Amino acid sequence: MSKIVIVEDEKPAARRLERLLIDLDYKVFKKLHSVEEAVEWFKDNSQIDLIFLDIQLSDGLSFEIFEDVHIEADLIFTTAYDEYALKAFKLNSIDYLLKPIDRSELAVALHKFEKRKSAKTIDAELLKNLLFQPKENPTYKTRFSIKVGERLKTFSTDDILCFESSDKATSLVTVEGKHYVIDDSLNQLEPQLSPKDFFRVNRSHIIHYQAIQDMVNYSSSRIKINLKGLDQSTIVSRDRVKDFKNWIG
Repeated sequence: MSKIVIVEDEKPAARRLERLLIDLDYKVFKKLHSVEEAVEWFKDNSQIDLIFLDIQLSDGLSFEIFEDVHIEADLIFTTAYDEYALKAFKLNSIDYLLKPIDRSELAVALHKFEKRKSAKTIDAELLKNLLFQPKENPTYKTRFSIKVGERLKTFSTDDILCFESSDKATSLVTVEGKHYVIDDSLNQLEPQLSPKDFFRVNRSHIIHYQAIQDMVNYSSSRIKINLKGLDQSTIVSRDRVKDFKNWIG
């Protein structure tokens, strides 16, 4: 039985979605009604299979939830507006359903969820074999080639302060503070980068150790990092703070 959570500030809409899910033989595990409530609940309940999220909640946008907690669940966004579709898909969502939610469209979205869930299921014996196979030393990228107009520019990882994901693109940021758009997402970049030099502090930034100018304690036990040479800062997500402290030694 899949664990399904609904994040919706309009309780009638939440009840209607729950009835549709029940009609399709799914059971709702939990209903949440605000960004604040969702963040607090997910801190202790991250093992969820699927989350339905209304985008505009009473105390902010549901995207803000993922700035504070790391959740591996599949996402289906529900909203009366379509201007957030690109940002929703950047969060690796399965689908984007416009209200009022149509039963047949919901069924299609759930079918996508089931296909993805099946693809994640690995035979236990195969997994055991994989876990106990000798591991080769991983190799990491030491330079990146970026197309700038008709030219190619090459950057050593020592020339990079951070990788940054904004609403529309992923950028490589150099020690000179210049931004260059790249094709890879942060999820694709992370395994390519040496964990000795780079750390994923949140959903928007992977930073190089040399990028840290200073660090200060921030609300909810998080850490604020001022980035060297840049007029900006970033926040270490609460669920990554412990690993971050280990990383910086």
